Amino acid sequence: MKKKVIAAGHICLDITPVFPDKKVSRLSEILSPGRLIQMGEADVHTGGAVANTGLAMKILGADVTLMGKIGTDAFGEMVCNILRQHDAEKGMILSDQESTSYSVILAVPGIDRIFLHNPGANHSFRASDIPQKALEEAALFHFGYPPLMKSMYEHDGEELVEIMKRAKAAGAATSLDMAAVDPDAEAGSADWEKILERVMPYVDFFVPSVEELCYMLDKKRYTEWQERAGGRDITEMLNIEKDIMPLGKQCMEFGAKVLLIKCGAPGMYYKTADRRTLMNIGSRAGLDPNNWAGREGFEESYVPERVLSGTGAGDTSIAAFLTAMLEGYPLEKTLQFSAATGASCVAAYDALSGLKSFEELEKKINAGWCKSA
Repeated sequence: MKKKVIAAGHICLDITPVFPDKKVSRLSEILSPGRLIQMGEADVHTGGAVANTGLAMKILGADVTLMGKIGTDAFGEMVCNILRQHDAEKGMILSDQESTSYSVILAVPGIDRIFLHNPGANHSFRASDIPQKALEEAALFHFGYPPLMKSMYEHDGEELVEIMKRAKAAGAATSLDMAAVDPDAEAGSADWEKILERVMPYVDFFVPSVEELCYMLDKKRYTEWQERAGGRDITEMLNIEKDIMPLGKQCMEFGAKVLLIKCGAPGMYYKTADRRTLMNIGSRAGLDPNNWAGREGFEESYVPERVLSGTGAGDTSIAAFLTAMLEGYPLEKTLQFSAATGASCVAAYDALSGLKSFEELEKKINAGWCKSA
């Protein structure tokens, strides 16, 4: 019998206009006031951690229940129709008082993505929306994107702590992913360092991106990164030892057991706690502490066949990481599948079309798939 997974948190409708296939180095080269740009068809699909990570895990073979909050409006109907194609709509929470969240994603070739986002019904998602029985049956509870959910970051993350605490107490292994914080939005004034310190004791797998994490833990360092990057992709100029490892150390001190920091095109930094600590991860997940304990390193990305959009690449790499872990793969193979899935994802405009099975990925890796470094 497959291990049960809950993928909960933020869900939205993603609308991605397709730009002309011409790389630029600066956004102003293509977007400027008064200019008409001839576009391709818009790609419309579900987005957010619930859809991206949850559906990717389902496609990769996991038994996943999706739990997100949407409105009863036209966008909500579109979300349900898409989820229905994967037989994954049953866990959705419908609200006739709120609108469905949406994002317009500007994926300009050569430039990191820009998101125009309305959080909608995600703001009112609460711990009480998650059935206790489902938690008691789950081997893994994955929660994603609290910075885009008001109830998760207000009151110093009280509701987020409650959600992860409940899942942990029910015997599930817990996983937490983050999202970028808009400094001009309400989430920008939240004390994210305090929130992370409060919630991390209840998190087994912490899987943020390096930019998100640095903004939350060290805004001064994040500003320095932006200045060094000069408008280019921050991850291209980061030093593992000086820039990434200090953030990892702080997360482990806060209580993370397995840390995976997504670092964009270069790859992923990982660090795990000692064997005794890993023994406290929910037993239904079946993690092998002997193989996973006391590890640290950087898994470089694989070279993608093509790059159309980075949408969902981080989410799907996490989906592969968690699915492989649940299937009992050792850490080395789990990291390979994670990196390979991220590289496969960017070859499509949406998060799911580029996904390949572990068998396909293993064949490609064994055939000498090149790393990006």
